[in-house]
Amino acid sequence: MGRLTGRSCIVTGAAQGIGRAIGEDLLANGADVCFADINSDKITDVVAANKERAAQGGGKVIGCGVDVTNRDQVRAMIETTVAAFGKLDVKFNNAGVNKPMNFLDVTEENWNFIMGINGLGVLIGCQEAAQQMIAQGTGGKIINTASIASRQGYDNVAPYCASKFAVVSLTQSAARDLAKHNITVTGFAPGVVETEMWEEVDRNLMDIGASQRPGQAMEEFSSEILRGRVAQPRDITGTTTYLASADSDYMTGQIVMIDGGMTLV
Repeated sequence: MGRLTGRSCIVTGAAQGIGRAIGEDLLANGADVCFADINSDKITDVVAANKERAAQGGGKVIGCGVDVTNRDQVRAMIETTVAAFGKLDVKFNNAGVNKPMNFLDVTEENWNFIMGINGLGVLIGCQEAAQQMIAQGTGGKIINTASIASRQGYDNVAPYCASKFAVVSLTQSAARDLAKHNITVTGFAPGVVETEMWEEVDRNLMDIGASQRPGQAMEEFSSEILRGRVAQPRDITGTTTYLASADSDYMTGQIVMIDGGMTLV
């Protein structure tokens, strides 16, 4: 039996990067996993690629398209998962976006786009997962993706930083409210992770004149990492699988930093 055998999990933002890696490690440890993302075409490919991993781990895998800012779609995603797996034990609110802009150039559109997905999406995700877990009467785990940007502000990504500070606050608030239902709420804060999202951020920073060449932003951030290198998604999954497992049952309201020692708090 795997570490997570019998556990039903949802991971949003799971079409690529950290979200996909989280889901794949959950499968490898025996969980049933719903990979969810707004990009439903990519999710179809991810599910197909993970059929064998699910079989080897002893779990099941499904995919679901979802806009995490749309409550009806989030409810439908949870209903689909429960119909397939019988229950919901673990919900990862991982979907997130970034669109760098110089501080004085930040627009309402930019702010609302980022805060909508990274902030409101986490609120809705926590609420709807908790409602399902409360109805089941079995408790559960909600795990939110924060960031090093949840600990300090950066000049070219102010809305992103604000949204990740919000994730920390929502994690603490939800943990306080849901403890009576035996639901724990935790989070993790990655640093610089080599993913498709960072590649896009790198291009955006060049577009606004914050860096002059491809890879410059990642190199500059990496220079502050005590471990001496950027993270790969697999560097994150040991912690995320721990948070999804019974090993973390006595933890709630906490954010675990996984940044290679970039931000010491």
